[in-house]
Amino acid sequence: MSIPNANSLLDELRAVLGDDSVIAGEAIEARYRKEYFSPQPAACRPLALLKPRSTEQVAAALRLCNAYGQPVVPQGGLTGLSGGALPQDGEVLLSLERLRGIEEFDESAGTMTLLAGTPLQEAQEAAAAKGFLLAVDLGARGSCQIAGNVATNAGGNRVIRYGMTRQQVLGLEAVLADGSVISSLNKMLKNNAGYDLKHLFIGSEGTLGVITRVVLRLEPLPTCVQTAICAVDSYENVVALLRHAQRRLSGRLSAFEVMWADFYALVTTRIPGQRAPLPPGSPFYVLLDLQGADAASDAALFESMLEQALGDGLISDAAVAASEKEMRSFWHLRDASGEFSVVWPTVASFDVSLPIGRIGHFVDTLRGRLEARFPGCEYVNFGHIGDSNLHVCVHVPGTTPENFPEHDIKDCLYGLLRDYQGSVSAEHGVGVHKKEYLPYSRTPEELALMRTLKGALDPKGILNPGRIL
Repeated sequence: MSIPNANSLLDELRAVLGDDSVIAGEAIEARYRKEYFSPQPAACRPLALLKPRSTEQVAAALRLCNAYGQPVVPQGGLTGLSGGALPQDGEVLLSLERLRGIEEFDESAGTMTLLAGTPLQEAQEAAAAKGFLLAVDLGARGSCQIAGNVATNAGGNRVIRYGMTRQQVLGLEAVLADGSVISSLNKMLKNNAGYDLKHLFIGSEGTLGVITRVVLRLEPLPTCVQTAICAVDSYENVVALLRHAQRRLSGRLSAFEVMWADFYALVTTRIPGQRAPLPPGSPFYVLLDLQGADAASDAALFESMLEQALGDGLISDAAVAASEKEMRSFWHLRDASGEFSVVWPTVASFDVSLPIGRIGHFVDTLRGRLEARFPGCEYVNFGHIGDSNLHVCVHVPGTTPENFPEHDIKDCLYGLLRDYQGSVSAEHGVGVHKKEYLPYSRTPEELALMRTLKGALDPKGILNPGRIL
């Protein structure tokens, strides 16, 4: 879309941000039109790319854009998977990459205050240097930015123990569409003084405001990790192993990643550089971690837990990482999902959640529906499972990006998911890719309330228009 007086808007933006912070038209680099898994930059012509250096500049930019009715797309590290930060014609991109750095580290409160564009890995390393753990963790840690993690309520590998990003946020600062700055930089775990406004912005994908600062809660840094991969004969035993490990490890179970046989076979036989720590043939493989503080006692407890699981028939085999190198190789196996493009030129990827007890049956039913509707298709199933999160990837051999039946695959999977009362988005947000299917997981009344909130905070609809709702 285009707005009247676009050139006047650009002139005013340059006046408040500086010429080097307003890049227009063809001068915008292609990387700002491409998310992590997008094969090509979006074929669009954004009006401009803004690179503010402060909250005040973000506020000034939004104030001007709101006055002109100019749509704005906030951007972080562009590692999202739902298209929420991809621009469309005529939109202004608002990159937060220059708002970077750790402003305060409060050891007594166990918090750190960061600017929006700080990469997650940079924040993790800074926390570790002080003896703390920043519990948010995901594969894109080197590229994703803190505000993006918060705006999408990112999940990741440690949710089973520490919760989603939402649980790590104590306070934040955000700029509304009209340029108003909401500064709620709370550092207290208990604070019931009225509405907890941060939750308006966490998970809202930039549609209600632009996050500029975040106060994150930190945990004591674990000093040792125990890791194993287990072979499991049934989904019922997968769930039983989860509960057994949680009970025996007394809350120290920090990851529980489940790989179906299809996933394990694909990554160990068709993706270069992967080693199979256990023989193929088991229906399930479970990667689990204990994070603790006493290497000797934790190792004994971990091995005892596995021995009992073996004796009780919950697992049929196990490989325990004997070194950090081996532990990393186990995790590299699970993280190989990012390399599916090596073997599949076209793929539909899904991030959904269901009640834990129903996931096994859902996968079995989905397998039958996919094979009936797309004969010869290939698929893999994997996920965090302990936090209800399932990932599914589907490929139809012989297809190209031009004729790949992605929408039909979505209809098949999301239609079944609706019957199981699951969520179309577990941890990657809604963006534009899942917008059509949001009513499968939200009631009309919930959607109406979302629109009411959007209208109240962004009455002109300039912030990330067309995303989520």
